[in-house]
Order: sequence, then structure tokens, then C-alpha cells
Amino acid sequence: MSSHSLRIFTGSAHPQLAIEIADILGVPLGHSTTRHLPDSEIHVMIDENVRDQDIFLIQPCGEPVNDNFMELLLYLDAFRRASAHTVTAVIPYFPYARQDRMAKGRESISARVAATLLEAEGVHRVVFVDIHNPASQGYFNIPVDPLSAIPVLGEYFRRPEFADCAVVSPDVGRAGLAGKFAEFLNLPLVVMHKRRTNFQEIRTTHVVGDIKGRRPIIIDDIIASGSVLKQIDTLYDQGAEGKAYFAITHPVLLPPALGILANHERIEKLVVTNTLPVAPFKRSEKVEILSIAPLLADIIDRIHHGRSISERLVLS
Repeated sequence: MSSHSLRIFTGSAHPQLAIEIADILGVPLGHSTTRHLPDSEIHVMIDENVRDQDIFLIQPCGEPVNDNFMELLLYLDAFRRASAHTVTAVIPYFPYARQDRMAKGRESISARVAATLLEAEGVHRVVFVDIHNPASQGYFNIPVDPLSAIPVLGEYFRRPEFADCAVVSPDVGRAGLAGKFAEFLNLPLVVMHKRRTNFQEIRTTHVVGDIKGRRPIIIDDIIASGSVLKQIDTLYDQGAEGKAYFAITHPVLLPPALGILANHERIEKLVVTNTLPVAPFKRSEKVEILSIAPLLADIIDRIHHGRSISERLVLS
């Protein structure tokens, strides 16, 4: 058990999530101030003594990604200069995670750049949830805890009414995540094969597994422009029945996705977590938001008290 006080702080990206985590842990939320200056620069200030304390900084890096990530880096610098004992960056939604390799020549591997910048500012540990490519943890030379929202999403679907469903992976890359989800729910697994025709357009080529007579639960890590929502017609061509559910960790939910969700008659519900804040205009009867706070609070408590978190990690 650490002899240093556990403290929870938040940037401006998602203070409500930090408040939930602090309430579960029974600790007060630390005081800090973020200001956006007239010239668009960001200024951060820690408003209390943090010397020799274990800091857990909550800051998902969704829209605006660059502002939220820069704010995170500035807070890391401020905590280091304020002589905090350790600083753990809890980044439920990791920035640039989908830019994790060179798909073409002369491209930046942006996820690696993000990892390098975090390390340069002296972060001691990083926690994230369902990063797009789990291999991205290899960009770090410090402890990294890759968590999964499978237990959170899985509890929603662990009800008798979903016994006739099948878990669907929208592509081969998500098959590992979908396989764990299917095992968690004791449901069959179906994998869709898709081909990206350009940066935004995706076409499904074929389906592996038996979806006939079953309702689909499509699992994915991110919903942004909504390409995954467009794929379900192929499942019904293969005999799927009933309306489709989606289990997705990170609700980026750009306008095209909101339009598809509102108008597609075969979509029953989009079940997401609050790794990112969901603005009121993105909410509807079709969107169900589950809290990731209990999972993150448990991990923070385990890290602070030196207990194992292996059972919570997603390693493939």
C-alpha cells in the first residue's frame, strides 16, 4: 500500500467522469484551473499543494482533440514541477489511436508521437480503454494498463432477452475483441470482412459465421462517422432477424453517424460508455450510455494500493 495520498484531478475534457470516479473512491476532486486565452493558447494551474502525492489525472482526448491533448501535456508538466510523487494519466479515449502504423509511404505514426510526448512530460503510467490497436502500448517505455470495456458493455447484454443474439465483429481487426465479448456472453461469433475503398468509405465483402435467425450485436471500439452502422444490411442478406444492437466503447458520434442512427429502421439501440462526454444533441432514445467510472475507479484503487490488475487488462 502506498504511503502517499491518492488524489484525483481532471482537465476540462470530461469533469463529470472525474467527479464520478472521485465519488466512488471517496476522495475529493482536486482543484485546478484551465483557461483558454484570447490568442487560443491554453493556461493551466494547480490550485493546491500536491507535493509527494500520487496523482491520477483524468483526461480523455476527444473533440477538440488537439486542445485536450495539449491541456493534458501542460498538466503533466505542472504536476512534475509541483513535485508530485507520481502522475498517472488516465486517458479513457487515447488520441490519434487509429493512426498507429504507416499505411502508405511518408506518413506519420501519430499514435507513437502521442506516446513520446507523454513520456517526455514525465508521466509515470498511462491507463486507457479499448485502444484501437492494443499493440500501441509498445510505443511506451513506461507502465501502460490497456483496459477493456467488455465487462461494462457485457453486463448490459447479459440478460435473457439477448439469448437469441450473435456477437458480430465488423472486421477482422476487431475479431479478438468480439471473441472475448462473445465468450463473456456465451453467444456465437460472426465476423464481417470489409475493404476500405478510401479514407472514409468501407465496403463489406463477405460474412463468416452463422447469423441466420439471430439478432446481431455488433461490437466495436469507436463509432465516429458511422461506417459500422452502414454494414448491417449485409447481415440481413445472410438471414439475420430482428433489430440490431451496437456495443461500442467510444462514442465520438460525428454528424454522419447521427443521421444514419436516426434514420436506419434496422437499428434498435446504440449502447456506448462515457469514455467521452456525449453532448445533448448526440443523445436520443436510440443511444444508451453506460458509465465506465466504476471500472476506472477500481483500477486506480488497485494501482495506488499495489494490487494486481491483470484480470482487467485486454492483451489481444
